[in-house]
Amino acid sequence: MHPMLNIAIRAARNAGKVIVKGYENLEAVEVEEKSLHDYVSSVDKEAELAIIGTLRKSFPDHSIIAEESGIDEGKDKDYQWIIDPLDGTTNFIHNIPHFAVSIALKIKGRTEIGIVFDPIRNELFSAVKGQSAQINGYRTRTSSVAKLPGTLLATGFPFKQKHVTETYLDIFKDFFMDVADMRRSGSAALDLAYVAAGRMDGFWEFGLKPWDIAAGELLLKESGAIMTDFNGGNDYMKSGNVAAANPKLLKEMLTVIRKHNV
Repeated sequence: MHPMLNIAIRAARNAGKVIVKGYENLEAVEVEEKSLHDYVSSVDKEAELAIIGTLRKSFPDHSIIAEESGIDEGKDKDYQWIIDPLDGTTNFIHNIPHFAVSIALKIKGRTEIGIVFDPIRNELFSAVKGQSAQINGYRTRTSSVAKLPGTLLATGFPFKQKHVTETYLDIFKDFFMDVADMRRSGSAALDLAYVAAGRMDGFWEFGLKPWDIAAGELLLKESGAIMTDFNGGNDYMKSGNVAAANPKLLKEMLTVIRKHNV
């Protein structure tokens, strides 16, 4: 096993212990509203500290970008960890057991390691660049379906970007007329992991952050899927607009999205 993957898994599991402990005692969890309808809990912060603490023991000079604490530039800027300690905080604080830890490592700007860990189901999605993706040690492959009819797509509502609501709903309607069904689970990290694992056929969402998608991006690539922005390009880390599926289905999805001049 890749030595840095080992440490990343340890960090994810340490965060998972914090999250499960908090989930079992939700009445003691403190919750703040960072911005309108965007919440952070004391467990988010504790889980992030657990991840950073684990990484720092082995890699004290690496740089870290974390959702809650921001950018911590280390001496070695070639190595950059991107962390979301609890993706799906709204689910967590409402006692819905669907959320995950997301950890990715970029080396000289290229994602080399990606982990999405669901501590409730004890499902560990992991990938090392060029070495396939796995779930609990078993290789994952994305769906091979090539056309929209009969597919199951995942999405997320643009609750942080209310100005795109009308466009989002128009795209949603177009998809909904063709696909078998749609899912909005509340965790983009898990949505991407599920596409990589073939549980969902495709995914699309507006306005995501790098820590939402950095690990999922590698899981997808190593499972035979592709992530692009809504124009089919590579600007998704900056724009936050993400579409993901196997290459043939993604082409179909982008045809629908582009009709709305996003």
